[in-house]
Amino acid sequence: MFLRRGLVWLQSQVATAARNFLLSVLAAGPIPKHVGFVMDGNRRYARRKHQAVQQGHSEGFVALRRTLEICLRLNIRCVSAYAFSSENFKRSAVEVSALMQLAEEKLVELCNHGDLLNEYGVRLNVVGRTELLPESVQKAIRQAEHLTRHNKRSILNLCMSYTSREEMTLAMETCVRDATAQSYEDSYVVSITRYITEKEINSQLGISLGGSPPLDILVRTSGVKRLSDFMLWQCSEDTQLQFSPAYWPDFGLFDFVPVILDYQRRMMTKRLYA
Repeated sequence: MFLRRGLVWLQSQVATAARNFLLSVLAAGPIPKHVGFVMDGNRRYARRKHQAVQQGHSEGFVALRRTLEICLRLNIRCVSAYAFSSENFKRSAVEVSALMQLAEEKLVELCNHGDLLNEYGVRLNVVGRTELLPESVQKAIRQAEHLTRHNKRSILNLCMSYTSREEMTLAMETCVRDATAQSYEDSYVVSITRYITEKEINSQLGISLGGSPPLDILVRTSGVKRLSDFMLWQCSEDTQLQFSPAYWPDFGLFDFVPVILDYQRRMMTKRLYA
């Protein structure tokens, strides 16, 4: 028994060392500043494993922590993760309730054992219509955001009760209110042209408000090739879209390495022909 445990420990140490070496090699090349993840496939993963759907979502949070650590070790400054779409409220009450309970548990766990966020100086921003979430989840969000508000090195945008259309609509509404308020001092036409611009709308997006850089890569797992109303504005310029066949709970280092290598090849090609 002692020998077996020793071998398991040794294998773990070797695997960790190999992973860290690979990440250090990758980090020597061009690295994206902002990567977004559509964490798809939790339910299909659970069905494949003959598990309850809730277990698939729980494994999905484990995968998020694993992937976040990989990104932080690569010095990726910002990670955005699609945790819960506003459209998900249409799912069964049992599943939605389980998701809300899981989100609260993980946020509380993050507050009590925030070693990963503190080690890498990660600020947590929860983006979306959080007022639609249960009060207990809102309280956990406020606590987690408060505890990480002084972290400056990295950003984690956790998108909950989010859709890109709502994000853009709210940003536009803010710009219109600003323009209307200024129209008392300026002419209406001047206010509209000054305050309702692409730059102003972009600055009012929920993800932009947290200081996130432009989106370099968007990854969607489970083999589905659509954006599902996630970061549509941010994807519209020069974002690299990547679709992985792995279900999100299975997504790991060797699924992410080809994504980074594709990005590095693209950056090197752009530099070559610049």
